[in-house]
Amino acid sequence: MTEAQQLFTIKEASEWATQYLSKTVTTANISYLIQYGRIKKIGENGMAQVLKQELINYYKSYNGKREVLWKDQLGKDLNWALSFDQYKEAETTKHVHRLHPYKGKFIPQLVEYFLDGHTDKFKKEVYFKKGDIILDPFSGSGTTMVQACELGMHAIGIDISAFNALIGNCKITKYNLFDVQSEINRITKTLKEFLSDSHTPEFEEKLLQELYKFNNKYFPVPEYKYKVKRNQINEDKYGAEKEKEFLPIFNRLVKAYNIKLKKDEEKTFLDKWYSQHIRDEIQFVFEAVRKIKNTSTKKIVSIILSRTIRSCRATTHADLATLKEPITATYYCAKHGKVCKPLFSILKWWETYSKDTINRLAYFDKLRTNTHQVCLTGDSRTIDIFKELEKKNPVFAEIAKKKKIKGIFSSPPYVGLIDYHEQHAYAYDLFGFKRQDDLEIGPLYKGQGREAKQSYIQGITEVLLNCKKYLADDYDIFLVANDKYNMYPTIAENSGMQIVNQFKRPVLNRTEKDKGAYSETIFHLKRK
Repeated sequence: MTEAQQLFTIKEASEWATQYLSKTVTTANISYLIQYGRIKKIGENGMAQVLKQELINYYKSYNGKREVLWKDQLGKDLNWALSFDQYKEAETTKHVHRLHPYKGKFIPQLVEYFLDGHTDKFKKEVYFKKGDIILDPFSGSGTTMVQACELGMHAIGIDISAFNALIGNCKITKYNLFDVQSEINRITKTLKEFLSDSHTPEFEEKLLQELYKFNNKYFPVPEYKYKVKRNQINEDKYGAEKEKEFLPIFNRLVKAYNIKLKKDEEKTFLDKWYSQHIRDEIQFVFEAVRKIKNTSTKKIVSIILSRTIRSCRATTHADLATLKEPITATYYCAKHGKVCKPLFSILKWWETYSKDTINRLAYFDKLRTNTHQVCLTGDSRTIDIFKELEKKNPVFAEIAKKKKIKGIFSSPPYVGLIDYHEQHAYAYDLFGFKRQDDLEIGPLYKGQGREAKQSYIQGITEVLLNCKKYLADDYDIFLVANDKYNMYPTIAENSGMQIVNQFKRPVLNRTEKDKGAYSETIFHLKRK
C-alpha cells in the first residue's frame, strides 16, 4: 500500500499528527477537519477513516510554510518562538481568561513568558520575581493581573472602562462557589418558570426540527463542505438559493406561534440587537441578579449574564465579533455551511456559561497564590494610583508604597482600531455604567490620520509619565504594540525612557477574519 492509499482511524490520525507536528492533536481536532471539509471521511459511523496523504497535504499547506511566508513578508527578525503555536486554544484561553469575550487581548502565555523566571536565547535575563508588583495601565480584560496572581506576584490594573475593570476584578476575586452556584440555580429555576408561560420554547423546538430536516437534505455533513472547499459547489449561489427556499417555512412558524421579531422602537443598543422575546428574558434575569445580597456573587453572576447576552445578539455567527446588521430571520451561514437561525431565548447560553464559569473559577482556585490584585477604574494619564488603591485595598496600598511598582506589562490600545466601550455597548445599556468614550486613547472613531497619531503619542506618553511616579528606580516596562507608524521611539523619548530591546512576534490567532501575516512588537523600555 502506498502512502497515498494508507488509511487512519480518527484515533490513529490524531496520534500520527501529534508526532508529525510535535504538538498535541486530539481526535476532536481530526473530527473538526472532517466536519469542515478540510479532509475527506471514508467509511461510516465508528468505521470512519481518513487518508494519510490528505492529512499530509493539509498540514503542509501551512505548517512550516507559514513561518517562511510570514518572515518573507514581515522580516527575518520575526521571533517565531513567541507565536506560541504549540498551544491549543483551550490553553490560550485557560481557566478565568475566558470568563468573558474581549477584543484585542493578548494570550496569557505571552505575559507569562516575560514575567516568569526562565531565560532562553531570546529572553536573556529575568526581569521580575515573586513578590514584585506589576502594573498594567491598560488592563482590558485583566490578563496581566491573572498571570501575576498565578506566578506569585502582586498586580495593579487600570482601565478607563468601568465594565473592563469589572471583568478584570471578577477574574481575580476569591468566591464562595457554593453561594454562586446557589444563586445561579435560583435564577435558572425562575427563568424556566418565566419561559413556561411563553410560546418561544415550543417555537424554537419546531424550528430546529425543520432546520434539521432541511440541512440534512441540502447540506449533508461532511460531504457538502468537502465539495465547497474543492469548488465543486458555488457556495454563494447555492447558499442564497437555499436560504430563500427555507424562508417560507420560518415565516409560517413565526405567524403560528405569534413571535415578535423586533421591538417597536430602537432607541438603544439592546433595542436594536435583540428580539423582543430575548429582551424580556434579559430584563427578567437582570432583575433576579439585582436581588443577590453577596456583592462578589452579584458581580460574577452579572458577568455570566453579560457573556450570555453577547452571544444572543441578533447577528450571524460569522459577524459576532464585528456587528453589521441585525438578523431577524433564518440565513445561510458560511461559518457552519448550513441554514442557521437567530436566537429566540437566552436559556441555553445562560446554562452553558453558568456551568463553564463555575468550572473555570474552581480550576483557577487551585492555581492562585496569596497575593494582591486590583483593577482600578480611571484615566492612567492622571490617576493617583496609590491613593485610589488605598480606597480599594489598604493593605495592598501599604505594600505598594514601601516596595514601589517593579514594572509594567501592558498592551496599549492600537491607534484607530477598536472602540473599547462600544464592543460592550449592551453591558453599558443594561448595567448603567457611565461611558468614557471621549477619554479613550486611539479609538476607532478618531481614525489613523496625522492628528489622531499625534494625539495617540501624547496620550501614551502622559500615561508613562504618570506611571513613572510610582515605579521603582530600576523599572522594566514591556509594551505590546503593532507600531506600523513608528510612534514608540518618540513615545519613549518623550517619556524620558529608552527602548533597550524589541521582540517581534507573529500573531497567529486574531479575532477578526483577516488571516494575513500580522505581527506585533514587545518594546522593552527602561529609565534613560
